[in-house]
Amino acid sequence: MAKFCQNCGSPLEENQEVCLKCGVFVKDAGGNTQVPGRKSKMAAGLLGIFLGSLGVHNFYLGYTGKGVAQLLISVLSCGILALVSEIWGLVEGIMILTGSITTDANGNPLND
Repeated sequence: MAKFCQNCGSPLEENQEVCLKCGVFVKDAGGNTQVPGRKSKMAAGLLGIFLGSLGVHNFYLGYTGKGVAQLLISVLSCGILALVSEIWGLVEGIMILTGSITTDANGNPLND
């Protein structure tokens, strides 16, 4: 069965992952496009849920300012306001997993 690039239509080899003509990553047999270097949606969501009070998920996605804010809220209040930061992280973690947040700080889409 012949395989063609979804972007430019050029013919592809059976196990080819990148179109040599246009450089676009080709979907695998399951229809998923896993692009190297992109952040994982699952990892970011779980970091937000379990380590949200420290802002780890925001550091992972490249949102350094938000991550520092969450970290400072938790640390400088000696844990008193950590609940506020944890709720913030929990909400963002759920938003990432449900698809409301779909890109990292550079605008790159998250891998599924």
